[in-house]
Amino acid sequence: MSLGEDGYDEDHGLTRTRLPEGEGDPYAPRRGKGGRGGARGGMPSRNLITVVGVVVLLIAAIAFASRGGGSDSDDSEKSGDKVSAEATAPSGVKPVGGKTGGIASGFAHTQQGAESAASNYAVALGSSDMFSADKRHQIVQAVIAPSEVERFQTTLDKAYSPAFFKSAGLNEDGSPPKGFTFVSRTIPVGSKTTQYSEDKATAEVWCTGLIGLAGEGSTKPVNAGWFTITMQLSWIDGDWKVADQSQKDGPAPVSGDVPASSAKDIANAATGYGGFTYAR
Repeated sequence: MSLGEDGYDEDHGLTRTRLPEGEGDPYAPRRGKGGRGGARGGMPSRNLITVVGVVVLLIAAIAFASRGGGSDSDDSEKSGDKVSAEATAPSGVKPVGGKTGGIASGFAHTQQGAESAASNYAVALGSSDMFSADKRHQIVQAVIAPSEVERFQTTLDKAYSPAFFKSAGLNEDGSPPKGFTFVSRTIPVGSKTTQYSEDKATAEVWCTGLIGLAGEGSTKPVNAGWFTITMQLSWIDGDWKVADQSQKDGPAPVSGDVPASSAKDIANAATGYGGFTYAR
């Protein structure tokens, strides 16, 4: 496995996300000159530990077999002649009419539908479900193009190893230690298609994400990151499927001045707030 400076594995299409480690209260307020803009207290360089990035593991996504609504949309972008990065705005078109295993399915056979699929798959592939072998296999089988399932699943099973879990502060089976809440979540900020035809599409999804262990005394505190995921999608059996994907860092904004929350608040937020079905 060869990694570039940005942590992207060119051989297998995997990206690694660096998590910090250190002692003290990882959720303490930021410290800096005048109390603003400094580094978060108790958090050393993120280069100390490298972990497989849940998002890039966008290679494996969610179960969706049932088709419904969406494919009969009136969306005028179906021709695919116009491929541009337009501002995200309500279109009035229902994103999907089906759901399988809790994941949206039945996306429209349009440019808009491809972007919606890519955004929702990014969420699924960046979720904590990827750390469970059974759930990960369901995601791969449901979202990846049939011809690519074996390749993706083999690569992911090797990546999600007991050694990787241990480096992330988890138990050997990928579960969090008692008293801690594991957080792994991807949040799309925007999307665009760079290529589109009747049977293939390339969609980019700009995301922010959270990963880490929330709990008192955690040495792997929940951190936020910014990245862009590029997905090659194929129209197969009435829905979009992932044929390939890659990820790069950024664009990342300047960090704000909001103090870090307590471990309890982060854990409560992670378990108390649900996600969204994403659509243009």
